[in-house]
Amino acid sequence: MNTRSAHPLLNNALPPALSRRATLALLLAAPWGLARAGETLTGAGSSAAAPLYRAWAAAYGKTQDVQLQYEASGSSAGLKKIRAQEVAFGASDVAPTEAELSRDQLLLVPTFVTGAVPVVNLPRVPRGRLRLTGEVLAQIYLGSITRWSAPEIAALNPDLSLPDLSIRPVGRSDGSGTTWYVADYLARLSPTWKERLGAKTSLAWGEHVTGAKGSDGVVRAVQDTAGAIGYVDFNYVGANGLSPVQLRNAAGEFAVAGVAGFKAALRASDWAAKGNFHASLANLSGPGVWPITMGTFVLLPRVSSQPAETARALRFLMWALLKGDSVVEGLSFVRLPDALQASAFKALSSVVDKQGRKLGTEAFSAIAQAG
Repeated sequence: MNTRSAHPLLNNALPPALSRRATLALLLAAPWGLARAGETLTGAGSSAAAPLYRAWAAAYGKTQDVQLQYEASGSSAGLKKIRAQEVAFGASDVAPTEAELSRDQLLLVPTFVTGAVPVVNLPRVPRGRLRLTGEVLAQIYLGSITRWSAPEIAALNPDLSLPDLSIRPVGRSDGSGTTWYVADYLARLSPTWKERLGAKTSLAWGEHVTGAKGSDGVVRAVQDTAGAIGYVDFNYVGANGLSPVQLRNAAGEFAVAGVAGFKAALRASDWAAKGNFHASLANLSGPGVWPITMGTFVLLPRVSSQPAETARALRFLMWALLKGDSVVEGLSFVRLPDALQASAFKALSSVVDKQGRKLGTEAFSAIAQAG
């Protein structure tokens, strides 16, 4: 499951002078699909996952003549659309429970690992230097710490000259898997957060929090507001020149978000140890662990009423898991461990149509024969 191929979007399709950061910015900004004729593949959901699915589609479409139309509408919308079979696959950063999957007759497959990152707009504070703890971050979003010069923040940053600015929190207004991961992390560290807000994809923010739709909306709100703090998937940080926050992890270190921290969390988790991708990746113990590491998933119908569209999704996803590792790593995501990739192939191979035709098995054969 570790076959690698060159990523044409990053290596050949753009001029050498265009940096990886600029390439990622283009992927994040791309609205729906890729300019190719041929078959159309539809997906919707996670905005955190959007740059990778679009990059996978760019590479896959070079030989398969398939255009991806992916709507980065948030995890909740992705779940809603796949339940109604309005798209070929849904994408969510939050795994539905086994009971929900059984009720909706949906198949859940993990695709990669990344992380949610608090970001700030603080004049005269060097990029990436601000330190926070989960407890302080919870107080900021709960409205009990309201200025950047507050003693709780100053104590964590004795070497910084913090501005005496009002804190302007920004939160997602749509149903978001990134919100869920941030909320789950904060609920583990703050009893007040757990009691008042809990871990949900959509939170009842107070009036002191500015609501923004999608990751792009959070990026704009933070960039446009001095004193703002928000949260986005890691790939949006570099692509938009945002200033990430260092967070204290369970080992007591102030961790920096990045691939190394996500891999450290993955190694410390039941994903790697037991193949259990329903297990949390939040605030795990271990050196270098990023405390808001998150997985993301695709969902397909177990029994498809639209076999042609489902078959296209299956071929695309199997190709991506088999040959898309270089794309994952090029965009600062983390590939699945081999054991989880094998489980993903087994799950995808189980999809059938209403007549019992083995769509998953046929898709795997087609990808294997294509080489």
